Amino acid sequence: MTQHRMGRLKVLGVSFLAGSIPSSNIAARARASVDLRDVGTGTVSGTGLYDVAGFGPLALAGIADIAKATIGPLLAGKGRGKLAAVAGGLAIAGHNWSPFLRGAGGRGFAPSLGVLGTQAASGVPVMLGGLVAGRAVHQTGLGGFAAQCLLVPVLVRRHGRRGLLIATCVVTPMWAKRIAGNGPLPERTFNAYAHRLLFDRDETPR
Repeated sequence: MTQHRMGRLKVLGVSFLAGSIPSSNIAARARASVDLRDVGTGTVSGTGLYDVAGFGPLALAGIADIAKATIGPLLAGKGRGKLAAVAGGLAIAGHNWSPFLRGAGGRGFAPSLGVLGTQAASGVPVMLGGLVAGRAVHQTGLGGFAAQCLLVPVLVRRHGRRGLLIATCVVTPMWAKRIAGNGPLPERTFNAYAHRLLFDRDETPR
């Protein structure tokens, strides 16, 4: 029984550490000698990488970010669905608060595709659809938020209680990162935090 518990802890630990690998920042440093924490919004994301290094590094880092998030759920295996779901959430958390970047990171979009791809593939088009719709109206953050909200009913309908757990483990670290932002808000009001959650922007609404 102890051995089985240690196995679970190892899966969770490996998943978090794999998720923590900052693929976009590694690519930005290698290609443009830039630390993404020091440019733009300070978010270590595909958007920031594209701005400094172009599409090629973005594509490679995106694939790496998707792949790293599959490691924990795959190690958990099909017989341990709850463990796989939590491992996926930890991979996204590691990406969002990477210890290799002193707690900085991305917003979890690419890793979420890896987590969903291994456990609930019907969630992948939901996330991609939100990205496309958001960019079409120049509100990527809002499109992402809408997709994350839609993810819960879609996965519940397809997978029941297991779908609810997967969606919760995916969305929780993404929403937490949105609310936390890249730094403290000058005004800690409900409206300011709601603005961050909805639009994924650090500035305080006026």
